[in-house]
Amino acid sequence: MTSLSYDRYCSEVVTQTTLLREAIRGADLTATVPTCPEWTLAHLLLHVGQAHRRAEHLVRTRFTGFRVPDDVGAAPAPGPGQPALDAGAAAFGDWLEEGAETLARTLRESGPDSAVWTFGPRQTADFWARRMTHETVIHRADAEATTGVAFAVAPEIAADCLDEWLQIISSPMAMEFKPAYKELLGPGRTLHLHATDTAPELEAEWFVDCGGERIEWRRAHEKAAVVVRGPLTDLLAVFYRRQSPDSGRVEVLGERALLEFWLERASF
Repeated sequence: MTSLSYDRYCSEVVTQTTLLREAIRGADLTATVPTCPEWTLAHLLLHVGQAHRRAEHLVRTRFTGFRVPDDVGAAPAPGPGQPALDAGAAAFGDWLEEGAETLARTLRESGPDSAVWTFGPRQTADFWARRMTHETVIHRADAEATTGVAFAVAPEIAADCLDEWLQIISSPMAMEFKPAYKELLGPGRTLHLHATDTAPELEAEWFVDCGGERIEWRRAHEKAAVVVRGPLTDLLAVFYRRQSPDSGRVEVLGERALLEFWLERASF
């Protein structure tokens, strides 16, 4: 289930990269990223550009074999044709833009239903269009946290970003790959996210139920053990561990310890 069109995802890969490029204009790329403290800003930008190029390669070559996902926890290293870590923001910006435009072009040429390996249940190119859109959105938030730019994102993109994350973490494949997700399961463990600044037709509320043998979720207004209320962008930032629930921008009601338990284990 997605709420955006394939063409919108292709466009957003480029749009979000342009916003990322604007956020780093003139920035010190040796600065530590506060939301990813193991990385400098240069490491973060390398990660984004490498992710775009890996996805483009998979789609262009129609790769359908088994591929072990890369370790995203390690600081990326420059490779052939990539900026050195001490390159300036302008060089990184050009490189990021080139990668995003190439990815979008390849995605459009392939079409959404082209067969390709993914780490989700749907083995088609539309997975990568969506994944790279939201990969760029979240890492743009990281870059903006580093450079002091206020993070903002269209509500339909923020809502779809939350949907995608919940679809990923609730998949059997994800639970097998990352056993920490199984620790989230337990009786009475339910969460509710409630956006307070969106139009009703967006239905920007989520109910997450960890009480069974797998994580289940739906867009719904339902009672839960813990509730997080606030602007949609802030809900996204909190759930992606880019903002503390103690920031004062969201309200937490109910079992706060359950929210903290979720955030400790539900890392991408």
